Amino acid sequence: MRYLQTFRLIEAVARAGSMRKAAEDMNLTASALNRRINGFEEEFGAELFERLPSGVRLNPAGELLLHHYRAMASDLERVQGQVADLSGERRGHVSIACSQAMLPYFLPEQIAIYRAAHPGVTFSVNVRDRAQAEQELASYSSDLALVFEPIYLVDFEVIHAIPQTVDVVMRADHPLCARDEIRLRDCLDVPHVAPTHRFGVRHLLDFAARRGSRQVSPVVETESFELIRHYILHENAIGFQIPIGLQVPDDGSLVFRPISERDVPPGNLILGQMRGRTLPVASARFAMQLATALKDYQITREGVF
Repeated sequence: MRYLQTFRLIEAVARAGSMRKAAEDMNLTASALNRRINGFEEEFGAELFERLPSGVRLNPAGELLLHHYRAMASDLERVQGQVADLSGERRGHVSIACSQAMLPYFLPEQIAIYRAAHPGVTFSVNVRDRAQAEQELASYSSDLALVFEPIYLVDFEVIHAIPQTVDVVMRADHPLCARDEIRLRDCLDVPHVAPTHRFGVRHLLDFAARRGSRQVSPVVETESFELIRHYILHENAIGFQIPIGLQVPDDGSLVFRPISERDVPPGNLILGQMRGRTLPVASARFAMQLATALKDYQITREGVF
């Protein structure tokens, strides 16, 4: 407990990459922050930062120490949550790294439901691609990850997973709307807008296209699924997304159809945490709620189709 504030200062410097910028962020003078860091390094017995012409960055000793602090802070937050439960309070903070598809509908609804029961709990929602989300768990930057087709799964403990098809997103007057079944070759033969290679949807499309000796050649490539949904209204191209991030608009301007599973098998939308970590109370309870909501969503989808 003695060094908690110093650890926060070290984390601020690591995040800012500059003593001056970190001092501004923490409402300190640069000289006072520098003295605090130097004093800790002297007592700790090792330097924590490389001093560079452009600023500073953590050295290996600093990275080890910061990892220790984040683990300790997580444990402390968990204990604080448990103490709050003993007193009848419902407080805490939940941080979640998620795919963009979670933002329009699923996650806002789930957070609102949770906060209606526990208004003292706050949230951080960090939009990350599938590799970044796993890194966020490993660095304790996020408690939970909800991502489509994570890559490594080394330190990733799966809480719940559901399948998601790759859907074609198109204007209601697009010729492909008349097809009973949409094949991947149909999609590749018309102008299409696709996410970049960092995203699970693109990974599945590329893999399936290569099997047929084709390739995904988008007229627009983007990291924004919102741009995909809006751009296709202008050029009458098609886009791709997973269904949990889609909702038919009231004006009927957009239509969604799954690509045939003969061409592109469903991927996995996975809720997880860092392997072996005991989550803070609020995060653990929210994870349980998300798992139940994902199960209900899957049952509903299977009932529809």
